[in-house]
Amino acid sequence: MRAQVRACLTCSLLISLASSSAAGQTALSGESIRISKATGPITIDGDLSDEAWQHATRVETWYETNVTDNTPPKVRNVGHLTFDDKYFYAGLEFDDPDPSLIRAPFADRDNTPFWTDYGGVILDTRNSGHTAQLLVVNPHNIQYDSISDDASGEDSSPDFFWESATKITARGWTLEMKIPFSSLRYNNVDPQTWGILLYRNYPRDFHYQFFSAKLPRGGNCFICRANTLVGLERLPAGGHLVAAPYVNASQTAQPAGDALGAPLVNGDVNSKIGIDVKYTPNADNAIDFTVKPDFSQVESDTAQISANERFALFFPEKRPFFLEGVELFSTPIQAVYTRTITAPRWGGRVTGKDGGVTFTALVSDDGGGGSAILPGANGSSLASVDFGSNVFIARAKRDIGRSFISVLVTDREAHNDQGAGAGDNGHNRVVGPDFQWRPSATDTVTGQLLFSHTHTPNRPDLADEWTGQQMTSHAGLLWWSHNTTHFDSYAQYKDIGDGFRADSGFVPQVGLRETFASSGWTFRPTGAVSRLRTFINVDRQVDLAGALISREVLPGFGMDTRYNGFMQVRYIDDEIRSGDRTFPRHQFGYIAQFSPSRVVAQVSLDGTAGTDIDFANSRPARGTTINLSARINPTQHVDLSLVQNQRWLDVDDAAGASQRLFIARVSRVKGTYTFTSRLFVRGIAQYTYTSRDPLLYTSSASARSGDFGGSLLLAYKLNWQSVMFVGYGDDRELSDQQRLEKLDRQVFVKLSYAFQR
Repeated sequence: MRAQVRACLTCSLLISLASSSAAGQTALSGESIRISKATGPITIDGDLSDEAWQHATRVETWYETNVTDNTPPKVRNVGHLTFDDKYFYAGLEFDDPDPSLIRAPFADRDNTPFWTDYGGVILDTRNSGHTAQLLVVNPHNIQYDSISDDASGEDSSPDFFWESATKITARGWTLEMKIPFSSLRYNNVDPQTWGILLYRNYPRDFHYQFFSAKLPRGGNCFICRANTLVGLERLPAGGHLVAAPYVNASQTAQPAGDALGAPLVNGDVNSKIGIDVKYTPNADNAIDFTVKPDFSQVESDTAQISANERFALFFPEKRPFFLEGVELFSTPIQAVYTRTITAPRWGGRVTGKDGGVTFTALVSDDGGGGSAILPGANGSSLASVDFGSNVFIARAKRDIGRSFISVLVTDREAHNDQGAGAGDNGHNRVVGPDFQWRPSATDTVTGQLLFSHTHTPNRPDLADEWTGQQMTSHAGLLWWSHNTTHFDSYAQYKDIGDGFRADSGFVPQVGLRETFASSGWTFRPTGAVSRLRTFINVDRQVDLAGALISREVLPGFGMDTRYNGFMQVRYIDDEIRSGDRTFPRHQFGYIAQFSPSRVVAQVSLDGTAGTDIDFANSRPARGTTINLSARINPTQHVDLSLVQNQRWLDVDDAAGASQRLFIARVSRVKGTYTFTSRLFVRGIAQYTYTSRDPLLYTSSASARSGDFGGSLLLAYKLNWQSVMFVGYGDDRELSDQQRLEKLDRQVFVKLSYAFQR
């Protein structure tokens, strides 16, 4: 009955959403820009002297949206726009009073952080007012591309085929961009109407940002503010094909007899062949097919300390097959997390738009391996997966003005390739709607309601809950936000049942009801601080019986400062359940990061200190976390990244004396030498170490544990799918004798080339 009531409430809200949005909303887009066809050929070399540029549309009106509020920029910016039968062109002139201050280190693709100079275009090719492709370049021609969505934010995982060239001059720098229409998705109409923003990032004493349209402070959308681009006619209708086969080979050496410290013995050379294929039958739809997509981790995942954590850690997706229309996989409740498809043998997918509905549907045969998340109210655990599954994921989304409604379906059907073990063939099915409603330029309401049915595998040897049982449950979320020039406020309610599972997603906590609220006030002073925001967050989680899981009151303030700086100070007053008790926690938290110069690119420090909780043993503690990082560019070709993260907990022993329970450290050094925008060599060394006092643990615990991972990579990239990698890896583990013994050694080679027609 309660589920039926929730469903009726959701349906009523969706009907209200459709009615109010259909009645019309205020147009927010910026000034119109008319583009015309190129009058001649354009050579992409960073030089805007081609005659065709002289006749291209010229965009000279720009606005400084940060640090000031839509005022004339402090430096001159000019855009040039045109197109031909196959490509969209953008030429940009960026003046600089002192070009020696330009921050543009050579780097790998997508490595253009906010403290560096870059510029480019943001294209809303479907004129949705919601979603756009962001394509920018730094002055040394390092490309960055992403999908920016007003509902889900920015995702830099996707890459696209496009060309660019830059040139640093005595007046600043220039940029030319050549974007194939085959890399864009647009409506099958003629003529076209797009949204566009020209953009420049300019970090000096402060972090300045310039756009070709006004971005009013306090608004609830970004892409909706784009300029309207008209004049695009007779664009290609589709028929583009990309096939990117790859081959990789690797050899791993492991200790003889699996005895740590024994001499390494080389194993067999393992080879793998696969292919990614993309076909665009028309300009608005894409079909993807893959055989054994590559999941090579050519560098360590982000350094994160996992000691004393309650829930599983999240890592991003980078496999090309999963990245078309990636914003469609992002919903308020993260019911889709494609890294759960660990070892796909093959996959097929269609993504596009038809009749005003944007959609994606994916099917894959996952060979298994890796781990599955077992969620709970107060923590999550992991279970090994030694069986395969068939996976189906689909979402359809209908825009209504600046709002939308959507429905998501996921299905994971487990199977055992060896045919052993009756009951192994469990399943997990999730279905439900979500929506976002923007009743005004300052208010947003977002919601999602999901229902799941789960038949767990009959594998109690892998997980206690995998007994072949069946579970049916729900997950619901409702979120409201209000933003004005100075005042912002947020509120959220979440209700997730005990038996809810999203085996194709990332939902590490279930069996709770959560209420969250936040309010802030923003000041815009002048001088050393350009923005100051004071805030307070309040959060409360209870289980389905009403017992407290956690509650938090968090006041604080943050500010933007000189040297591209940001600082935040907060006080944390919370209470969290561990085991069958709840414990109070009072902490001081801080963030400080600065980008003072071209050489010292960034220095960052954050952490917490105060009373804490020993979740492993369910008792009060005192703890400190310190995360220190730095980026150094001694030359434009050298990039050094340093990380030192440290955490410790102290508890009282039986006599009441304070003792150190554990101290955990992650130390990481990454050095990259980039010869050109296509060729680089990179070395990484990461050491993790945890020291414990076993006498203070209620269960068995080792006194020390640690591991070392080192890698060396040579990479050459023609484009994001035409690559060559040659790599070496060395992993070591701390032995009982406190020596880092060789755990394994790997050598690998990967070749991939994208054929296009």
